[in-house]
Amino acid sequence: MTLKAAIIPVTEFQQNCTILWEEETRRAVVVDAGGDVDKLMDAIGQLGVTVERLLLTHGHMDHAGGAAELRERLAAAHPDAPRIPIEGPGEADGFLLAAIEKQAQLYGLRGLRSVTPDRFLKEGETIALGGTTFDVVHCPGHTPGHIAFVDQTARVALVGDIIFAGSVGRTDLGYGSHEELINSITTKLLPMGDDITFVPGHGPTSTFGQERQSNPFLE
Repeated sequence: MTLKAAIIPVTEFQQNCTILWEEETRRAVVVDAGGDVDKLMDAIGQLGVTVERLLLTHGHMDHAGGAAELRERLAAAHPDAPRIPIEGPGEADGFLLAAIEKQAQLYGLRGLRSVTPDRFLKEGETIALGGTTFDVVHCPGHTPGHIAFVDQTARVALVGDIIFAGSVGRTDLGYGSHEELINSITTKLLPMGDDITFVPGHGPTSTFGQERQSNPFLE
């Protein structure tokens, strides 16, 4: 299957919400629906895809605060369709998902909601989308339950706030660990291959090979 992607920046944090779909079947997943649900609904409609799952890399409000509303809006638009599950992140991020509304109020943000996923995910599990399979990789450091989704066939990874083009996720929020984050990157992600293109939670895409060579945090 040919995997396609559309990246839609959402919220004041310009978080990369990613719609991934199989070109042949138009079956799709949405990764990190952080907010701006009107914008996401418009994009889904324009692409003509059928969303089957909502996936979360971690529990921060700009990555997960729109998931509950998006599911409700999709269900209202397609009342006869099966219920769309919200899956991920790891269970250790449950406290962050539960606190989204409180955190949003502190930042003066509206419309973001706390969410309880249908299934927390663990390393070694897989997510199926038609003929496409995403591996679940636990990469703590930015948050304790942070995960990445990797399609080994298409050589694409959705990494949330683990690694960026030229940078890495912040670890100063009280539950983070810089040492743990760098270990996640160097022992779990980079060994998958320099040719893997990754979509980070913010900013432009890159490849593991490019970051191995030039990311100053990985020297």
